[in-house]
Amino acid sequence: MGYVPRLKEEYKERIVTALKDEFGYKNVMQVPKLQKIVVSRGVGAAVADKKLIDHAVDELTNITGQKAVSTMSKKDVAAFKLRKGMPIGAKVTLRGERMYEFLDRLITSALPRVRDFQGIRATGFDGRGNYSLGVTEQIIFPEINIDKINRINGMDITFVTSAETDKEAKSLLTELGLPFKKN
Repeated sequence: MGYVPRLKEEYKERIVTALKDEFGYKNVMQVPKLQKIVVSRGVGAAVADKKLIDHAVDELTNITGQKAVSTMSKKDVAAFKLRKGMPIGAKVTLRGERMYEFLDRLITSALPRVRDFQGIRATGFDGRGNYSLGVTEQIIFPEINIDKINRINGMDITFVTSAETDKEAKSLLTELGLPFKKN
């Protein structure tokens, strides 16, 4: 058998039974699970300079370990000098082993490097069991060499779960190790 990420193993062995006991699920298949993590970054200044998209794609590729893709604008916006089809951002969708590896690195090494870190806010749930988190600087990730970046940018990280409610999703993410603030 091959390598299994630490969080994936912990989910199967400990978290499933903990959530099953907490919410009274009858079947193991009812227990919510993490389906994917989407890491995205908008690059508004790319309208003027096309190289910024390449930098964003390279940084997201380094951070996640998977090739990032550029996102295109869907319509014309004259106020921003934006045309339909112009690249305006970058994103990566992580599933499976890479998803658990990225989550483990985020929890253990990236989030503790945030200045004055108190925990992440619990207000980022969307009502359907998904959680979004904004990171203000990409330099919290150890994969980024601070000497080679041209600008400090933030990014959005979205956790998509199979949970029906925000309460179930918060319990799942807390069990996985996301450090929520204690109100």
